Amino acid sequence: MDEFANVLDLVGVPERARPADHNPLTVFADLGAWHGYALPDAGHAGGFTGPLYVAEEYPWWLATVFSRLGLTDLDTGEPVDLVLESADALPGRLRQVCVGAGLTVTLGLWYTSHRGATVEARVRHDGDGARRLAVSWTGALLPHGYAPTLRATATGVEAVFREVRDRQAFLSTADARFEVTHDAPVISVVTGDSYRTDRVAPLVVTGEARLTWQESYTFTAAERDRLAAVRAEPPDARWARYLARALDGVAPDRRRLAAKAVSTLVTNWRSPAGALRRDGVTPSLSSAAHNGFWSWDSWKHAAGVATFDPALAASVIESVFDHQRDDGMVPDAVFYNRDGANWNERNTKPPLAAWAVWQVYHAGRDLAFLRRLYPRLVAYHRWWYDARDRLGSGVCAYGATLDPANDTDKAVAEAATWESGMDNAPRFDDVTVLPARAGFTLEQQSVCLNAYLAAEKDHLTLIARAVGSADTFPSKHVAGYVRDRMYDPATGWFYDTVDGEPLVGRGKGIEGVIPLWAGIATLPQTVAVRAALLDPGRFGTPVPCPTVSADSASFAPDRRWRGPVWLDQVAFAVEGLRRAGFSGEAGALTERLFAHADGLAGDAPLHENYHPLTGARQGVPNFSWSAAAVLLLLRG
Repeated sequence: MDEFANVLDLVGVPERARPADHNPLTVFADLGAWHGYALPDAGHAGGFTGPLYVAEEYPWWLATVFSRLGLTDLDTGEPVDLVLESADALPGRLRQVCVGAGLTVTLGLWYTSHRGATVEARVRHDGDGARRLAVSWTGALLPHGYAPTLRATATGVEAVFREVRDRQAFLSTADARFEVTHDAPVISVVTGDSYRTDRVAPLVVTGEARLTWQESYTFTAAERDRLAAVRAEPPDARWARYLARALDGVAPDRRRLAAKAVSTLVTNWRSPAGALRRDGVTPSLSSAAHNGFWSWDSWKHAAGVATFDPALAASVIESVFDHQRDDGMVPDAVFYNRDGANWNERNTKPPLAAWAVWQVYHAGRDLAFLRRLYPRLVAYHRWWYDARDRLGSGVCAYGATLDPANDTDKAVAEAATWESGMDNAPRFDDVTVLPARAGFTLEQQSVCLNAYLAAEKDHLTLIARAVGSADTFPSKHVAGYVRDRMYDPATGWFYDTVDGEPLVGRGKGIEGVIPLWAGIATLPQTVAVRAALLDPGRFGTPVPCPTVSADSASFAPDRRWRGPVWLDQVAFAVEGLRRAGFSGEAGALTERLFAHADGLAGDAPLHENYHPLTGARQGVPNFSWSAAAVLLLLRG
């Protein structure tokens, strides 16, 4: 596992309880836990940074280092000054080595359940005779207005939360706890926001002795009651399986990048809690606003997770379909609280679900999963034509639901552009919203949406055959519309349309590659799109595939969907080229991305998007769909 040590830089300590919107410190979590840890700097040896916990929907730091180990030599009465020798993040565990007064202390942390971690301290003495040590742990809460209170327990200490319902910042109940439980008898004393725990018996070290304790973060008493019975296998074997699968076929010089992508997705894995009924993957634990399950994020997350854990990938998809409405619509985003500020049913997201289900099935061959999802996928697909085909023409537009928040044209336009996933793209600069069945739609019909729907029909047909259904989902009509009406021969690109006319004046956007990904573009159309993708003045920028062509008047390389490079779109473009037989060009785009996107080759986090000209990291760090796209690109 040392080959994959420190694929991400986890070193640092927080300065305040509430992280920045984009947390500069990367943490490690596993098994879907709702709390994570980092590695300490030299000034905080003897414990692990944090934890960072999710207050239902928002991440906060509990402490700089909540459990810091202290040793005192009982023969001399002198405290042992532990000096940090090394701190490493390994697959599935954290490790630090400290030295002092002839002792070597190796601390390890790994998760043993979806709510708890085990911490072990191995204390080694290589000299003659035995060393008698007093053992203590100390820590203090980082102060803030909603902070929990500390309470001593018979086995350690706990942070007791209280009822707080700040829908924009912090959510907790009086039932939530963070607990430290020691395996040996201890006595704890709490003084305000700090505590000290002392081991009752001295630690006698002849060669090596071990200390272990558990740290858990739970939302309810019922979770705590179940926790004692939940113990996962040791992490090493599971992580060895993860990496063996994820690295299959990956070039030797890209193996650490693949491991970083796996680590990113696993840290963003959340287990069932609140309204979330099964395991899923959030966009980023490093973001204040991204601790729920988004639908099209989840479809992409699942495709990436399927490369190393098909069962978890299946759960990622079902975690969103758990909230499918009776009319077939799948909400945009679901969170711990159905009535929270972040739950969103104003719109859905692009229809990639059948593609994702097929990717997961292809990886795991779980026919029962396919059978469960098939009727849900069919209902979702039909919903698009019931709710978003305003003219009954078999061609859809993005739109918005009948929702109390969609109460003005501006609000409807906002939700409709959210539905596209490309919120501020230039093609939506001047939109018209119109009433439709079960809600509203934009006047313009989007090329990406209809190409996705064509691909979804093909995937639904594959799924139908696999589950023994004779259902068919012909894609000929919508594919023909995309080819015949959404392509402009003069500029060699695909566009959204109004009244069947391409919106050429709004410029080329990366959505124009989706017909290639869907396999519905003609060869001449594909050749023209390929030329634009390779042209340095258009989409062939140093980091390729900006969301807007570099020659567009709307090109803004640091404004989300107006120029930055999003790795999922690179993956779509690469797959489109490869599908059309242009494997050399697809490989060249991939290599240029890996060469010029800052931090991909090092220990920096994978970011939400990248500057197409400089390669600078932009947006949210430790972003799951970037990690998923990396895994798909690495495997070709």
